[in-house]
Amino acid sequence: MDLQTEWPSRAEDLLNEMIDLRRSIHADPELGLSTPRTTEKALKALEGLPLDYRRGSSTTGFVAVLRGANPGPTVLLRGDMDALPMPEDTGLAFASRVKGAMHACGHDAHTAMLAGAAKLLCARRAALSGTVLFMFQPGEEGWHGARYMMGDGLLDPRPDAAFALHILPNAPHGVFTSKAGPLMASADKIRITVRGRGGHASMPHDALDPIPIACEIVLAAQTFVTRQVSVVDPAVVTFGKLEAGTTDNVIPETAFLLGTIRTLSAPSRAAVQAGLRRLAMGIAAAHGASADVAFEEGFPVTVCDARAVDLGKRVVEDLFGPSAWRTMPAPMMGAEDFSYVLEQTPGAMFFLGAAKAGEDWSACCGLHSNHMILDETVMVRGAALHAAVAQRFLATGFALG
Repeated sequence: MDLQTEWPSRAEDLLNEMIDLRRSIHADPELGLSTPRTTEKALKALEGLPLDYRRGSSTTGFVAVLRGANPGPTVLLRGDMDALPMPEDTGLAFASRVKGAMHACGHDAHTAMLAGAAKLLCARRAALSGTVLFMFQPGEEGWHGARYMMGDGLLDPRPDAAFALHILPNAPHGVFTSKAGPLMASADKIRITVRGRGGHASMPHDALDPIPIACEIVLAAQTFVTRQVSVVDPAVVTFGKLEAGTTDNVIPETAFLLGTIRTLSAPSRAAVQAGLRRLAMGIAAAHGASADVAFEEGFPVTVCDARAVDLGKRVVEDLFGPSAWRTMPAPMMGAEDFSYVLEQTPGAMFFLGAAKAGEDWSACCGLHSNHMILDETVMVRGAALHAAVAQRFLATGFALG
C-alpha cells in the first residue's frame, strides 16, 4: 500500500459522509455518560462493516472490533462523543438545537473521523495482521468516560498501543502536533469553605468576616505557586468561583471558593494539594476563623509514549510531508481523560489544526468558545492518520519502518 496516496485519497472519498455525520451530531448534542442519540448515529454510520461490538452498563459508549485477516497485535483508536453544557452562538445552519449544549470541543468531528477511519480500515481488512479497536466514548468532559468504559472491561485484554486525535480550531490548517512525555495536565477541583461569624456590615469588629479571608487565600495561592512550585514541573491554580453573602449590609458566616489545580506530575500534584490545604487553614486560623478544604481528583496527567509519538510523526510526514508535523515545545495545561488509557497502554494523542486554510489561525476562536467553528475538510487528514497509524503499528509495531 502506498501510504502517501492511498489513505488520504480514500479518506477524501468519505469527506461528505463524515461531514453529514459531524453535522448531525453537532445539531443534536448530548452531555455526560449517556449519549444515546449520538451513539445511535455512530452505529448507523458503521452499519454493514465487518465489526463486532462491545457494550457496557456504565455508559452508552461502545468499542467496535475489527479483526484483520491474519493474527497480530491490537491497536486502539479513540473518538469522544459528548458535548459541553454551554450555549452556541456560531450562527451555523446546523447549530445546536439543544438549549444549553454545544459541541465546542470538536467531539462531533472526532466521532466522524473515527467512523471514517473504521470504513477505511474495514476496506483493507484482508491486508491487516492484528486487531483494531475503535473506541467511541462519551463522558470525556469531566465525566471520566474512559475510566468507566475500562471498568466495564471494554478494553480487555488491553491493546498493545492506543492513539487519539483532537482538533484545535485555532491552529494551522492540517498540521499535526504532539510531544513525548507529559502532553496535558492533571485536573483536580479544590473546594474551600471559610467559616467566620456573621453580623452587621456596619460593625465588622463584632463579627468575623470570611470574605476578606477568602480573598487573601486566593491571592496567597498565587504566591504559593510562583514561590514554592518548580518552574520545570509547573502547576496552575485558578479560583473560578467565590460565593458569599446575601445582601450589602450583612456579613455572612461563610465564604466558599471553587478552583482548579493543574499539574504535570504525580509528585507535584500531591505537593500542591498539601500546600494549598496548609495555606488555606493557616490563613483562616491566623484571623481566628477556620477553613474546610476538600479536593476532587480529576483526570491524571496525559503522558505520551515517545515511541508512539515518533510513529505518528513518521506517518504524518509520509502522508502529508514534513511541513504537516510540528513537535510541541511544551505541554498544554488542559486535561484529557484519554490519560486513563495511556496510564495502562503505551500510545499518544495528536492535535490537528482545524483553522480554515489560508486564514489567520491565531485569530480563530479556541476550544470551548461559544463561537468555535472548524474547517471540516481537515477531517480527511484526521481519518487518514487514524487509519495509517493503526495499519503501520500492526505491521511494524513501534519499530522504524
